[in-house]
Amino acid sequence: MRLARLLPAVALAAGAGAANAQEAAPKPAEAAAKTLSLELNAAQPSQKGCRLTFVVANGLGADLSKAAFEIALFNDVGVVDTLTVLDFKDLPSGKTKVTRFDLPLDCAKITRVLVNRAVDCAGGGVDPAACMRQLQPSGKSQIAFGL
Repeated sequence: MRLARLLPAVALAAGAGAANAQEAAPKPAEAAAKTLSLELNAAQPSQKGCRLTFVVANGLGADLSKAAFEIALFNDVGVVDTLTVLDFKDLPSGKTKVTRFDLPLDCAKITRVLVNRAVDCAGGGVDPAACMRQLQPSGKSQIAFGL
């Protein structure tokens, strides 16, 4: 009889523990919001060589006053042809920005673009390592792009 009275209390306590665990777990939208997405959107021939178009979205939750990345560009035989720094300048929190860079290279010979490191990652309350640690690269061009 006494056991029968305790079972509902035990079940209630177990349910409350599970509910608290669900509340404490980060929501997927919150985790996804803490990223810096960088998409190589296009590579097109230009008068200066090859124009790379990037779409960058700052989901870090804080403004970046400066974001610059060292990138390696691989040629058609898989050898690093160029190592350069792309300066995306300021990236306001929650903003998506399109930036173009003209490089003195033949687009047809670029087979891969690698983000080597963050040269600059500055902003109020932003960990300087966040630009690489939370970087989510993607690509829509025919050129492989990533870390």
